[in-house]
Amino acid sequence: MSVREAVHREPVWRDRSNFIIAIDVDPADTNVTTEQLWARKVDDRHFELCCIPFFAYDLALGDVVEVDADYMVRRVSTASGRYVFRVYFERGNFGNRDSTVEELEALGAQVEWSSPSLLAVDARDQKHAQQVADYLHEQEKAQRLMYETGKTA
Repeated sequence: MSVREAVHREPVWRDRSNFIIAIDVDPADTNVTTEQLWARKVDDRHFELCCIPFFAYDLALGDVVEVDADYMVRRVSTASGRYVFRVYFERGNFGNRDSTVEELEALGAQVEWSSPSLLAVDARDQKHAQQVADYLHEQEKAQRLMYETGKTA
């Protein structure tokens, strides 16, 4: 099995970041074993995350994390209160991808692409997260209905 690192090509807070750290992730079905995270150095062992995690769970944009001597994330020191959603667009069914991103951004969400099919979405607080969750739920219901009736997106 080859080691694969998830990288952030367009981190949402790229202008704030001045360091790259990493975290080990559960490879599950992806073969991804680490995720590169853009960050802003707070002090020698603490960094503010400047990207939306794709594969690292229990982390969010703006969290301040503690790292070890190898700059691997050990724990969250201060949670930002932000929420992360991951949206998977099935291969061959990318018809609503652009409109979904536009509508998420219109809701005030920030987004980062991991691949053509995986989108990470940031919600700034619990109320905003509920709005994003409601929107994504409605999109999922619409896609399921289209699939069940034989229509394509």
